[in-house]
Amino acid sequence: MTDERSRFETRLTHLGRPPVRSHGFVNTPVHRGSTVLQPSSQARIDNSKRRFERVMTYGTQGGPTHYALEDVVAAIEGGTHCTIVGTGLAAVAVPLLAFLKAGDHCLMPDSVYGPARGLAEGMMTGWGIETTFYPPTTTAEALAPLFQPNTRVLYLESPGSHTFEMQDVPALAALAHARGAVAMIDNTWGIHHFQPFAKGCDVSIQALTKYVGGHSDILLGSVTVNSEAHHLKVRGAASAMGHYASPDDCWLALRGARTMAVRLKHQEQAGLEVARWLQARPEVARILHPAMPEDPGHAIWKRDFTGACSLFGVLFQPRYTEADIFRFVDGLTLFGIGASWGGFESLALPTNPSVQRSVSPPLPGQAVRLHVGLEQTADLIADLDQALRLLPR
Repeated sequence: MTDERSRFETRLTHLGRPPVRSHGFVNTPVHRGSTVLQPSSQARIDNSKRRFERVMTYGTQGGPTHYALEDVVAAIEGGTHCTIVGTGLAAVAVPLLAFLKAGDHCLMPDSVYGPARGLAEGMMTGWGIETTFYPPTTTAEALAPLFQPNTRVLYLESPGSHTFEMQDVPALAALAHARGAVAMIDNTWGIHHFQPFAKGCDVSIQALTKYVGGHSDILLGSVTVNSEAHHLKVRGAASAMGHYASPDDCWLALRGARTMAVRLKHQEQAGLEVARWLQARPEVARILHPAMPEDPGHAIWKRDFTGACSLFGVLFQPRYTEADIFRFVDGLTLFGIGASWGGFESLALPTNPSVQRSVSPPLPGQAVRLHVGLEQTADLIADLDQALRLLPR
């Protein structure tokens, strides 16, 4: 196989591993530490000026375990530099605050991840940064009038959190560049199926808590860029704000990354099987999954993505109330009720209480977000079937 993307499984197995094995072990060691000793006083001064070049000066600047994970994530997304931070939300906040200052303007889709909206409407407002929310399916032509002379960031999320609208990222990124803005995307759903820099983005955000970790036992985020200048901007902001990630969590993410391709392939197929079964149910109005041919964003997904993850939405018939949907979710036995996704376990989360919109119409009915894990698909379908029977006829 000569195509780099077709060799993803092989590359993921070998990325971020040291060329010289530590005592013969195949895995990267965990390097913990705060103090880094310097050979001389002058060397300490010289090295501090190069601290963003992986010249270790203090533990908060990272170490070999961090660097290994950063190399893996950068390679997954096709970027040149990656900065690891402690959570997915931190990965959202760091680049926003790196590229925005008082008096600047940001454009953000109305379908954005809730805590990102909270940051924009809360602390960023207090710091004098204005955010305009736009409908997620807005075309580049329709979005152009919303740009202001001080617009510095166009934020993207495709598909959108909870509601899974697709955005025409290449066209929107090109518009951002034409207006002198940075195109920034939350690529957690896309993982490696969407190559953000090949599609014109400048900054890519991921919650490594999800599929990279894969086992629901770590919290991590990443910010990947494709230029030295953007790297220094992001790394400098993360350092200035004291962001840091545990090397133990980085090591667990490295371990999770080794099996991610296998898990993703299985979970993609299992998710689509469950989604197709639900689509045929009379209780369901529509499945919110861009990989489904019936989805309004399917053409963009098919053009820009090489696959899908196992997170999608279920829109129920409008006759059902919130209480009905809570009864359905509470009746599930294999699907847990909890935030996050991307782990080995299946999850169900009522969507409507979590959706925040200001310029887009609300969902035409109650919805549930499902994450399909590694359980036997037939068992998950049987669980959904018995829970659906709890809905009023």
